[in-house]
Amino acid sequence: MKLLEFTTQISANPEKVWNVLFTQDSYGKWSSAMNPGTYFEGNWEEGSIMKFLDQKNNGMYNLVEINKENQLLRMKHIGWIMDGELSPQGWEDSTVTYILEPNDNGTLLKAEVNSLDEFVEFFNIKYPQNLELIKNLSESE
Repeated sequence: MKLLEFTTQISANPEKVWNVLFTQDSYGKWSSAMNPGTYFEGNWEEGSIMKFLDQKNNGMYNLVEINKENQLLRMKHIGWIMDGELSPQGWEDSTVTYILEPNDNGTLLKAEVNSLDEFVEFFNIKYPQNLELIKNLSESE
């Protein structure tokens, strides 16, 4: 596992950034950097399972560990979804955390990804693209 950290300053309040991150319409826009057409199923409540799917019903599923609205959301990666079927992977410490810190210029958004070694290169390319899209959506909508 490797902890990857990505940050961007956004000229919008945390509530606006949170909505861009976690509402269906805007999620589909910014997550397109990772996989075009991606959408989620679930409700973001602590203890709930979130499914992140592409148009072929493939993707991954996560457990929402912490949800402090407009401040922090952490999920544990549990496994793959292939043709709609859940496939647990035993990724012990694989997590993603979004941290929103208000400041005089808006919000500092941090994404912390505890990544399997095989995904480090992919995430190092894709997460900065995601954050740029989140920034643009937050500042324009």
